[in-house]
Amino acid sequence: MGTQLHMFLFPFMARGHMIPMVDMAKLLAARGVKVTVVTTPLNSIAISNSIHTSKSLSVSNIHLLILKFPTAEVGLPEGCENGDSVIAPAMFPKFISALNLLQTPFEEALMEHRPHCIVADILFPWVNDVAAKFGIPKLSFHGTCFFSFCAMEFVRIHQPYNHVSSDTEPFLIPHLPGEISFTKLKLPDFIREDIKSDVTDFLKTALESDSTSYGAIMNSFYELEAEYADCYRNVLGRKAWHIGPLSLCNQEIEEKSQRGKESAIDEHECLKWLDSKKPNSVVYVCFGSMTKFSSDQLKEIANGLEACGKDFIWVVRKVNGEDKEEDKKWLPEGFEQRMEGKGLIIRGWAPQVLILDHPAVGGFVTHSGWNSTLEGIAGGVPMVTWPVAGEQFYNEKLVTEVLRIGVGVGVEKWVRILGDFIKGEGVEKAIRRVMEGEEAEEMRNRVRELGEMARRAVLENGSSYSDLDALITELKLKFI
Repeated sequence: MGTQLHMFLFPFMARGHMIPMVDMAKLLAARGVKVTVVTTPLNSIAISNSIHTSKSLSVSNIHLLILKFPTAEVGLPEGCENGDSVIAPAMFPKFISALNLLQTPFEEALMEHRPHCIVADILFPWVNDVAAKFGIPKLSFHGTCFFSFCAMEFVRIHQPYNHVSSDTEPFLIPHLPGEISFTKLKLPDFIREDIKSDVTDFLKTALESDSTSYGAIMNSFYELEAEYADCYRNVLGRKAWHIGPLSLCNQEIEEKSQRGKESAIDEHECLKWLDSKKPNSVVYVCFGSMTKFSSDQLKEIANGLEACGKDFIWVVRKVNGEDKEEDKKWLPEGFEQRMEGKGLIIRGWAPQVLILDHPAVGGFVTHSGWNSTLEGIAGGVPMVTWPVAGEQFYNEKLVTEVLRIGVGVGVEKWVRILGDFIKGEGVEKAIRRVMEGEEAEEMRNRVRELGEMARRAVLENGSSYSDLDALITELKLKFI
């Protein structure tokens, strides 16, 4: 029988990072790997719920290891254990300090459990030192795609933005296939050498840690971005395994609806509403768990949705506990009454994969986070891209220029969390482009084809299925 491979998975404490890592835990467990997910008390609740909605017997291979999150030690409020609850910019340096304080308890857990391998989010750069100290291979989990990671690395290393005369003058990203141009305004602050803060220093260190990891696991599939997967391996010279789309490991309605957090709407009610709509007639609008649009921006989105005349599902993050009085500040007067039957507003968490997989959904307005982008591709839905933070402007380039399965809403500059301001007319125009006419049909055909490739990639002998096999085999041969 031999020794069972044991892997520690250590996701960053934010929904967009934990969700794919939990999906990865399910995939590994299904291949007979013993998985220990390392997290903190409050985050463990959502992780545990997500694992236990799975009907698979292999979830018995998944264990949780809970480390106390040092909120009091760094001056964070009680219960602030997750990046999504870091609501003020001044809290983020404290949150980083808390992450660093997890090093000692993490080392103690390693000494006790002695796993064969660690898969850690790239936002824990200190795990590289810990892994080296214990002689354990450490794999990075990026939470993004090959295209965007290569683009960020080439810009970070070569600084091509230093050779332009203005913030709006385009420059080519060196070594990246496809002649991809960018402007300084769209660069994340943590890529630029001329911007320094506690947060940018932390994120730069995280990016640099990739080059000293044993390799990386990517939530992507080879057919989607083969050129860029090859570029990562051959030009950056780093090992990588693509095992996505990870969301496709969830097959049951309950599994899909419970990913990450309990939905703010009954999934069956949501499906019933969608069932009453024609194919490709509904636009789904969601900006992830971190985006914090102003009331003025939300009003413009509402105006754009009303003007385009499409049926819609709009997911809005709760603001200040969200009573009906709060609604009045960001919804145009009488909006909900006028949109009755046409629009569904979900205040809080939505069963996104379930919605995107429904044939009624014909367009997706997204912040271009990688999870959402890949879920849109797997669902075969063309996108309106509205990047807000992180590497999302790069993801937008992949969607709009390389894959040609979406259009940009017109965002011109990178503004962390708040996003660039877009008027209602811009929202309306972009939605019409992905929902109506010949261009929309061409995008829909392309993204449907990619969705089919995604589903084949995760089936037995598919590219992602085979790459996960190759990773497990290599780890067993070298480290057990």
